[in-house]
Amino acid sequence: MIDLKTPLLGAQMLFVAFGALVLVPILTGLDPNVALFTAGIGTLLFQLVTKRQVPIFLASSFAFIAPISYGVASWGIAATMSGLVAAGLFYVLLSFVVAWRGDGVINRLLPPVVVAPVIMVIGLNLAPVGVNMALGKSGDGALQLVDPTIALIISMAALTTTILVSLLGKGIFKLIPILAGLVVGYGLALAFGIVDFSIVDQSPWFAIPHFVTPVFHWEAVLFILPIAIAPLVEHIGDITAISHITGKDFLSKPGLKRTLLGDGIATSAAAMLGGPPNTTYSEVTGAVALTKSFNPVIMTWAAFFAIALSFMGKTGAVLSTIPVPVMGGIMVLLFGTIAVIGLRTLVTAQVDLSKSKNLAIVAVVLVFGLGGMHFSFGSFQLKGIALAAISAILLNMLLPNEKH
Repeated sequence: MIDLKTPLLGAQMLFVAFGALVLVPILTGLDPNVALFTAGIGTLLFQLVTKRQVPIFLASSFAFIAPISYGVASWGIAATMSGLVAAGLFYVLLSFVVAWRGDGVINRLLPPVVVAPVIMVIGLNLAPVGVNMALGKSGDGALQLVDPTIALIISMAALTTTILVSLLGKGIFKLIPILAGLVVGYGLALAFGIVDFSIVDQSPWFAIPHFVTPVFHWEAVLFILPIAIAPLVEHIGDITAISHITGKDFLSKPGLKRTLLGDGIATSAAAMLGGPPNTTYSEVTGAVALTKSFNPVIMTWAAFFAIALSFMGKTGAVLSTIPVPVMGGIMVLLFGTIAVIGLRTLVTAQVDLSKSKNLAIVAVVLVFGLGGMHFSFGSFQLKGIALAAISAILLNMLLPNEKH
């Protein structure tokens, strides 16, 4: 008799991850079907590298939303993908460094005082985009796409639902606040008659995802590469959390070097096809804790279901009909949450901001990252998140420690 329990648990895992999984491509202009396909392939590659020991499903970190959005708008999808391939290779390089020097090398290179303000900059950099979309405008505020009053009703309903479900939800519902916000916001958008289904009618049931091959662009590479710092910290946190949940030390076996390598290969492979980066995923960590689904084979099934769903042409078409205010309401919370994670990193690590070095690093990084500071070198310009990350690393390396 065929055991259907494992496949069904795999489908449940994909359902839990679905809202956040497709949110990244929807917000950044990438193809949701490609994101589903690459999340599935990325998870299978991660399992291959880690010898299928870790019960985790891979998809894109929200930290990448801001840089991908900027990259697609500035250089196009193909060029942006070259930066994401480089981010994956950065993880691969770090995995070799960890294998050579041990796990502690990451904390020495990227201590909390470096990582925290960069995460805050990532969260706050696109705050105006979230607000513009919540008001029914295009991300840059140039176009009014939906009536402002209707847009506010929809976006605030989506925002309120997401917050309430995350606070009051029980069981599986507590793990899908984003999906709940999407459903309520979309329902209101349907009621107000602002959803256009013409693209769904024109889309076939079966279709090959719109894969995109990267085109090397050195400015995109240098812009996106520093962003990999934040998901790196998230990766270590997720692997630590899943270790505690399952009672197994995955930082020792298969080891951080292998989990980082898995993330790196999965991220580069996804970008080679036009998909967002693949990293360990917090939503699935919570689902594993709730369902006690410690069998990595469940994640294999989730990966197969994601790949199968990616070939349904109407999947991406339906997702593309989600109006701007629905996304905007969720983005308000999303970008704010990322900024708070940065703040929490400072607090949890007990970074002493009375020390001049720490204060200088945080202060300079926040103002450089949010204030519009930029350095130009010929046609290349360093600014925003990339400037914040590089400044943090250099200041930490070059500033002397205070004498007691």
